[in-house]
Amino acid sequence: MIEINHEQNITGVTEGSLDQIIQIYNYLLLKEGIFDQAETSLTFVDNEKIRELNKEYRNKDEATDVLSFSMYSKEELLAKSSKPENDTLLLGDIVISLEKTLEQAEEYEHSFERELFYLFVHGMLHLFGYDHLKEDDKNEMRVREEAILEHFGITR
Repeated sequence: MIEINHEQNITGVTEGSLDQIIQIYNYLLLKEGIFDQAETSLTFVDNEKIRELNKEYRNKDEATDVLSFSMYSKEELLAKSSKPENDTLLLGDIVISLEKTLEQAEEYEHSFERELFYLFVHGMLHLFGYDHLKEDDKNEMRVREEAILEHFGITR
């Protein structure tokens, strides 16, 4: 289950976008081998709020596009994902700045929705333990992101 929250007017995020996010979420759980009793929180905020969170949790006093707060390491998640279906697996939280989403969509010359879905997939992959600190890991994550988006016909 994904719980979607917002601390501001979510202008630009349509009902169709929210439905697509849920579909992507369910697909990601399946592809990553996570049983379907997983739970994730997705919150939409503005640049000021994500800047505050980025400063508090990452010691970076700047707005960013997406933050992910994972409950587990990749290894812990793999071990927990084999639990019986009556347990709920709390994956973590994703926070997306809608202002940054719009800025980056304009910068990369694609739609707001494409950027929103990309940031959601990016955040989810962080919850699954993917990272991009090393070049090899970054390449693996980018390939995975694009394959997921392509599955849904979401292109640049």
